[in-house]
Amino acid sequence: MTTGTHVSATDVFDWIDVRAESRRRAGLARQLRPRAASGDVLDLASNDYLGLARDKRVTGAAAAAALKWGAGSTGSRLVSGSTELHAELEFELASFCGAQAALVFSSGYLANLAAVTALTGPGTAIVADQLIHASLIDGTRLSKAEVAVVAHCDPAAVDTALATRKQQRALVVTDSVFSVDGDLAPLAAYAEACANYGAALVVDEAHALGVVGDGGRGAVNEAGLAGAPNVVTTVTLSKSLGSQGGAVLGPRRVIRHLVDTARSFIFDTGLAPGSAAAALTALRLIADEPELPVRARHNAADLAHRLRAAGLPASEPAAAVVSVKAPSPEAAVAWADDCRDAGVLVGCFRPPSTPDQVARLRLAARADLTAAELDRAVEVIIGTAPAR
Repeated sequence: MTTGTHVSATDVFDWIDVRAESRRRAGLARQLRPRAASGDVLDLASNDYLGLARDKRVTGAAAAAALKWGAGSTGSRLVSGSTELHAELEFELASFCGAQAALVFSSGYLANLAAVTALTGPGTAIVADQLIHASLIDGTRLSKAEVAVVAHCDPAAVDTALATRKQQRALVVTDSVFSVDGDLAPLAAYAEACANYGAALVVDEAHALGVVGDGGRGAVNEAGLAGAPNVVTTVTLSKSLGSQGGAVLGPRRVIRHLVDTARSFIFDTGLAPGSAAAALTALRLIADEPELPVRARHNAADLAHRLRAAGLPASEPAAAVVSVKAPSPEAAVAWADDCRDAGVLVGCFRPPSTPDQVARLRLAARADLTAAELDRAVEVIIGTAPAR
């Protein structure tokens, strides 16, 4: 009911129901599915690429830190939320990845917002790969910079955008390993374009840290760009490190600048001590067990090869992510449900989460998967695949 030209108070959210019904008809409605603490389901859906989230050394460190420091950090990093654990984690992250310094955030999402917004602004050009993560997209939108979105993994397009820009300052923004299909950005070519045209390079290493490069040091390190004066990387602590949080790594002056200016750092409660301790312990385990990244990459390559051999359109993995395209969003949901019913949990990505608007299953080939578990996963995914 309306009052004059206005909607009544009871009807102000009716538009939500209309849009929800539209999403339902399109097969795009989402559902939260609380999982049990344990069970017989084989997990290929999480981002726990190295299987460290339940490692007793990692969980034990988290528990000990919570008992010592408290359940939460109690405040922003600039007030009471910085502990000795945060400082240790920042130092060891930077050392492991070959950067001068690091700054820890309470999530990878906030780390990406900080890196993009604090290093740009009006009068800056941003050149962004069209398939960057949503957090980077939101950073570009908040930045008030001029944004040029270029074709996926296209160094020539980046080169042209930098060469033709009108702004003095420029920032190229990309994932290293892309979250949906697990493909790798041409970082060396991007870095060359940045060097030629006086631009900075920001690389999201969320899906590369712990999996790609020598000992899992990431794609930036593998490309020979670690410690470069114009390169900034972001990482999450919630994937290979099995914890929660994020960080920005780069030149010291960049990190100092973020402490002074990044709103998602200044006005956010610091990462919980337990999460910091878990990530620090996991990082040390990766350094001590360099075979973990090798196993993750091997399992992903094996899984993708076997699915393609069965005629399924599986991606070629650069890290631990394998995706398999589905004929439609509805088919993807049904496929994922059938896999779950058969005891295998898989990711189901649909628009708008997929930038190319193509639905698919997303599989994480963890380092701790056994040969028998890989056999089971392949059998179930192939056996439940929709007709094409």
